[in-house]
Amino acid sequence: MIHSFYRFSLDSFVVVVKRAIDIVAEAMKPKKAEREEPEEGEEGAEAEAEDEEEEEEAEMTPRALKKRVEALTDSITFQAFRYTRRGTFENHKLLVATMLCLRIQIRKGALNENEVDVLIKNSGALDVPNQPENLRMIPEQLWPMVVGL
Repeated sequence: MIHSFYRFSLDSFVVVVKRAIDIVAEAMKPKKAEREEPEEGEEGAEAEAEDEEEEEEAEMTPRALKKRVEALTDSITFQAFRYTRRGTFENHKLLVATMLCLRIQIRKGALNENEVDVLIKNSGALDVPNQPENLRMIPEQLWPMVVGL
């Protein structure tokens, strides 16, 4: 269950995503040498031709596109986390960070989603074997959950 305090509007999320995109766009903007200022009368067609040439040069290779998508994903994730963290109660911040971390690791393939679900949902095994003598340090109430995990 989610407290109504933690519901964010779509409009606020769109602002956060746009901010994250702007950050990546600024960071990935190619560093250009300062243009010489055109003399009077040279501005029109020459400037437009230069802009078209720059657009053609700006076509992305698959490697550059992949790098940009990864940068956008990281930036949007981080900015959304920063925005959410500001409005989160202090005792819930670690929980939000953990859930986000687990979701990132699942998307990267570092963690199995089923294993994370078992960990989060705390579902115990239905058919519980007897607890071995050498594991008696685990409380009996927790043993079904350990077996389920």
